[in-house]
This record gives sequence, structure tokens and C-alpha cells, in this order.
Amino acid sequence: MTDRYNVRETEARWQKAWTDKKSFEVTEDAAKPKYYVLGMFPYPSGNLHMGHILNYTLTDVVARFKKAQGFNVLNPMGWDAFGLPAENAALERGVHPADWTQKNIAAMKEQMQRAGFAIDWKREITVCIPEYYKHEQKYFLDFLKAGLAYQKESSVNWDPVDNCVLANEQVVDGKGWRSGAPVERRKLKQWFLKITDFADDLLDGLQTLDKWPEKVRLMQENWIGKSKGLQFRFDLKTPLKDITEIEVYTTRPDTIFGMSFLAISPDHPIAKTLAEGNDGITDFIAKCHKIGTSEAALETAEKIGFDTGLEVKHPFEDKTLPVYIANFVLMDYGTGAVFACPAHDQRDLDFARKYSLNVIPVVIPDGEDGRDFAIDDEAYTDTGKLYNSDFLNGMTVDDAKAEVIKRIEAAGKGKGTTQYRLRDWGVSRQRYWGCPVPVIHCPDCGAVPVPEDQLPVTLPTDVDFSKPGNPIANHPTWKHVKCPACGTDATRETDTFDTFFESSWYQFRYCDPHNEAQGFDKGKAAYWMPVDQYVGGIEHAVMHLLYARFFTLALKKCGHIDLAEPFAALFTQGMISHETYKDEKGNWLYPEEVKKEDGKTIHVATGTPVKVGRVEKMSKSKKNAVDPLKILDNYGADAVRLFMMSDSPPERDLGWSEAGIEGAWKYVNRLHRMVVQDAPQTGAGDAEELRRKIHQTIHGATQDLEKFHFNKAVARLRELSNLLEDFGGDKSLRREGLNALVQIFAPVIPHLAEELWAHLGHKTLVIDSPWPVADESLLQSDSVTMAIQVNGKLRATITLPRDATKETAEKAALDDASVQKAIDGKTPKKVIVVPNRIVNVVV
Repeated sequence: MTDRYNVRETEARWQKAWTDKKSFEVTEDAAKPKYYVLGMFPYPSGNLHMGHILNYTLTDVVARFKKAQGFNVLNPMGWDAFGLPAENAALERGVHPADWTQKNIAAMKEQMQRAGFAIDWKREITVCIPEYYKHEQKYFLDFLKAGLAYQKESSVNWDPVDNCVLANEQVVDGKGWRSGAPVERRKLKQWFLKITDFADDLLDGLQTLDKWPEKVRLMQENWIGKSKGLQFRFDLKTPLKDITEIEVYTTRPDTIFGMSFLAISPDHPIAKTLAEGNDGITDFIAKCHKIGTSEAALETAEKIGFDTGLEVKHPFEDKTLPVYIANFVLMDYGTGAVFACPAHDQRDLDFARKYSLNVIPVVIPDGEDGRDFAIDDEAYTDTGKLYNSDFLNGMTVDDAKAEVIKRIEAAGKGKGTTQYRLRDWGVSRQRYWGCPVPVIHCPDCGAVPVPEDQLPVTLPTDVDFSKPGNPIANHPTWKHVKCPACGTDATRETDTFDTFFESSWYQFRYCDPHNEAQGFDKGKAAYWMPVDQYVGGIEHAVMHLLYARFFTLALKKCGHIDLAEPFAALFTQGMISHETYKDEKGNWLYPEEVKKEDGKTIHVATGTPVKVGRVEKMSKSKKNAVDPLKILDNYGADAVRLFMMSDSPPERDLGWSEAGIEGAWKYVNRLHRMVVQDAPQTGAGDAEELRRKIHQTIHGATQDLEKFHFNKAVARLRELSNLLEDFGGDKSLRREGLNALVQIFAPVIPHLAEELWAHLGHKTLVIDSPWPVADESLLQSDSVTMAIQVNGKLRATITLPRDATKETAEKAALDDASVQKAIDGKTPKKVIVVPNRIVNVVV
């Protein structure tokens, strides 16, 4: 061992030692408490990015920390390997998605191993192999049997670029979440999972997830969107064929006297009836279908309507209101029809202004005079008193809602009811690279489940990606089979599952990844589940996280588990950001194409000035991403980990900087020199101070790591290292401090920790050493720092023996030069002493 720290050789050596000792491989052990830490598994794109490094460093720190505390720690890894990118790669590169995916997995696994993550690679899973997805096909058949899966024709979000259906959650601002193309509305026969059956369970379960971020729980609560309202019927002034009523659902029955029109969905039966022989309505409906079905898409789209010429009668007034077909009304929510009160709904207001319809305020703020209250460009949606509303005038909003519901029910025209914003999960995708839906369509028997002994239904390998549409549907032979029920010629279902299907149950597969008979053993799942700490991005709050919670409830209903919630604790990490750069022509530049010297930023190749832009999330498009492999080559894994864990709280965005990683690298080398050379920089130092600092650091850093305050733990350790670096007194005490320092640093900088642990003479690995325990008698210092205020303003601080008398504290405060200056010769009226905390001088 030399004084110079050879990072590449050292990190490779200790990684081999961990592998040889199988340090991270675990099995169930009833004698030990378990701890299951899990990072959301990556899509195998071929290269790790800095977001991966951050995410899995967080789980790695937790895994190592909990292992040292005596837990049986499971920290697995796998690959979310189905999906459109692989299929698109097949088109672009002329390779098969399976080959492209497996090559990428091999590359990314090697990169992860270079980062030294404490992963049990024996439990590695890959969702695109039949050994994995045959089990989810079985779960789907179980759901089908239990009434939790069904097929129906419905309006879907169609991505015209990816030629695929998208779930509402996958439509962002009216565009496909991957392609960015404007989403259209189409009618297709689709498979659904009945997530709505568990709407109340999902809502109630949120109350038990007290270790989840409040913002994520709120996002799911809003997405499920439970609301109480009124479902009732308007009479048509003139019947349309045999249709005499239109049924609506509203959460605001109190605004009935502010109604100015009724709106129906373009897919409403009345709209379809009116479209027969009417080109204007037919064209309008087609225009509406160019917009997706998600609320987000409809919210951002321009509100447009078509006056049907129909009118409905107001239930409480002698007047009629026009009926419009409107693009913002969804057939799948409520009844596909709403009554509109523009004064108190922004969407209705925008529509009313566009078509010059009445805007009648019927709820006014408390204390306002209704005669002076008017609506401009913003609807009034707060609470208040009813106005312009006949028998409701003066009531509160809640009382008015109750009164309208009571009268409508008494008239036999409707009833109070509960609705949910949540829609059933459409899992059909018209793509190749996904898990085949295990159903056979027979002309006589209908949809027939594939017999379980014929699972898995595997993908054909000889597919043609050159034709538009679904490659499976275009395959000449794969889909043609005999009906398992009657033997008639039949066809396979050619849809594949939404890729969120695989990630909804993978946490269970890790518990028993080599089980061929079933997805996992119930007993093993009972030992490991729930996941004790889940780590991933907040962008999955209402997709993956909600689907995984539903899937758990569905598996429970089918008898596979006895668990209601899959993830006991959730941590959502921040993004990694970097400065952006442009050359003189406005082209984006990579960080390595830029250098800073003499206070200027210039282009390395040309020497021309570079415009420095905002610090933004790392992205390929703006070229502000840093290649983690180059950073690992230059600085090693520990320096990267140290910088990430010490720069800022992990829930906040991390600003990547060359100065930051350089600083971390210098500290890694400084720590190596300090322990290896084992020679203090200066004099003896205060042994009592060091002894207390060692145990205060053990105690404080342990609490910090428990709370994900990793940056605070690192700060404590650096303070201790400063004391140890200068301490030249009792060698055994210094050795005690170095041992504690290395052990507590081990979850953050594990390779260097192993190196230093060995240098300190230990025969075992630091990964196998128990976590240090603080001596509680040393946690309090003999002295305290007290704040001194003069007339409530901080003027000084003083250090006194703990529990000093009131007289001692008062005298020390009044003798302080800064306090004397603030008093300015005046005699204090009184001096208030709060023991061990503060002295307040009043003059």
C-alpha cells in the first residue's frame, strides 16, 4: 500500500472483494430484521446518465447503512426492458429489439458494477424475457376470472407518431409523453383493468402512507378525484326521436340558477344521432377527435362547440337553455353531459365568452353586494353566499347543494351520488415489443383465455417493422390458432400490455426471481414485503406508483399476497442540473467543449466567446449532460458519490459543477493521506473535546442518515476529520476517531472506506462491521454557546459552562464588548436569563 491513492486500482480491487465474498447476496433469515430498499429500475437505453447514478447512490447509501445496523438487506436491480424505444431502434438501426435490449443491458450492468453499487445481482430480472412475463400473463388471467379485467370499445388517446394508444396519464399537455405529438381521439376495442373498483381503497390507503411525501399523496388523491354531486335529468323541449331527456352529472348543483347552456360529449348518443345525415356535426365531431381524451389535453385545447338546435327545460325556472356539443366534455366521465354555469367554472366561462352566452353570478363572496359583483375574464370558484338563485338566496354553497339535491330527488328527476375522476386503466397497446395479451378470439366462443399450461404466449421473432401499424397484427402466421374451447379457427389477441404492467409487480418478483412455477412464493413475499424504502422520481406519482398500488390490491384479491400497500416509505430525489452553453451562432455546446479562464467562458475549439445560459435539468437536447463514465474514469465512484451526497439535500435538484467534483476528489485524497500517513498536522489538541466530538458525530450522523439528511451527515464527518487531522495527543483516541470516521463514511465512499479500514489493521471488511454506537454520556458538551440580545436584537454570543448560574451568565453578558456598545452607557432595566440558551438585556 502506497501513500498515493490509486483510485482505479483500489475501487476495482474492493469491488472484486465484495463479489468474491458475496457481500450483497441475501436469503430470507427469520433471525434477522429485514430491510428492503429499492430504486425504480431503469430502461436499458445503453448508457447510464447522472440521474441513474444519483438514484442508485441514494439506495446504495441506505443499503450499506442498514446492513451495518444489523438488517438483512435486499437491494436488487432489474431492467424495464419492454417499450417503444427498442422498437424504434429496430426501425432506425435494422436490429431486432431483443438484440438491442440485451446489448444495452450488458453495457449498463457493467457501468453499474463500476460504480460499486451494493446490489444482489443474483436477483437480477429482465421483464422482456418469457421467464418473467409468463407470470404476468397468468396474473392477467386471474384478474379476468375475478372480474378485474375486461374488453370494451372506447375512446382512446392515439399517438399518431408512435401509432399507439396512450393512457390518460401518458398524455402531457395534449401530447404523447414520449413522441411529443398532438394526441388524437379514436374508438378502439381495448383491454382494461378495473382500477376503479379499488378507488376508495386507494384513497384510504394514502392515509396509511405517512412515510410518503405529502405532495405525492395529494397528487394521487387529486387524480382519483372522489367527488359528491348530483346526477339528474333535464327534459328536452322537443324530443329527439324517442329521446326525451338528457342526464347530467354535476359537483356544483348549487349553481343551477347560473346555468346558461348544456354541453354533451362528441361521443354522446345524442351527438351520434344528430350526426346522421348532418355533415356539419359529423365534421365537428371529427375535429374534436383530433384532441386526446385526457383532461390535460382538453384543458389546454381551445374550447369549441356546435349548437345542436336542441333546448332543455330548466328544472326550477320557466325557461329553456341551448344544448351544445362541446369538445371539453368526456363521455367516460359522469354521463357525458354537463350543465354549464360560466360565472363559476373557467372552462364554461371561456366557452360562454366565445359563443356570447349569458354569464350569471350566483355565488358571491361573503360581505359583497351582489349588485356590484361581476365576472370579467376569471370565473369565481371560491365559497360564499347564494345570489340570483330564488329559494337558494342567502344560503352557503354546501347548504344550497343539499337543498337542490333534496328537491331534485323529491321530483323524481335524479339523486345525489359519488363520482371519481379516476378511469379504468387501459392496458392495450398496438405494438410489438411488449407482453402479449393471453387471449384468443373465437368467432363462436368470443374472447377465450389462453390455457395456463400454454403460457407463456411468446412474441414471434420474425417480424417486419417496415410496414406501418402493429407488427404482430401484420404477421402472416403467428396470430392464427385453434380455439382452445371448441377447436374452431381463431386468432390471437395482437395487442400487447402497457409497459407499466411489468413495473407494477416487479417488486414482488425480486423476492423470488428464479421461481419458474409462479411469479413469487407467497411466503418469501411475506418476508420481504413491503418495500421499506422506495426511491425514484416524482414524475411517476400518478402512473407507476398508482398502478403498482392497484396491482397489489388486485393480487391480494386473487389470493397471491396478504398485503395492501407495496411501498412503506417513498423518497423522491431531485434532478441533476448543469449550466447551458451556446456558441456565437446559437448552437448548444457540451460542457467539455467549454472552458473558463480569466473570468471568461470560451469555446475550446475556436476560442470564441460562449453564452452561459440558465442552470437546467441535464438533457441531450441542450447538451448540458455530463457523461458519468468519463467522470468515473477521471475521479472514481467515491468522489462522485461524495459530491452528490454532500452538495445539497437529496430531495432538491443537484447543480453539477466541475468545481464541486474537483473538491470532492481533493477531499477523498486528503482523507486517504490523513489515515495512511497517520500523522497529525499540528499539536496535541484537546482530548476531551475530540472524545465528545467522536460520539456526537456517531449519534448525529446516524440520525441524519435515517432521515435522508445525507449532506448533513457528510458535513459532520468533515468536521470530525478536521479535528482528527490536527490531533496529536492520545494515539488510541485518535485511532478510535479514525475507526468511527471510516465506518460512518463507508455508506457514502465505500471503496476508500474499505481501503482505510484495512490500513487501520482490521481483518474483516468494513461492509461486514457493525455500526458504531455512541456513548450517550458524551453527547452533551460541558459548555454551551448562549445568544445575547439587547432589547430583542442579537448582539453577541458567549460560551459558558453548562448549567452556569444566572449571576454568572448575566455578568458574562454585560461584560461583553459588543453588549457594552449596544447599551451605550445606559443602566439595564432588567436582565432575563434562559439557562443554557439566551440572555436578554432590556435597557
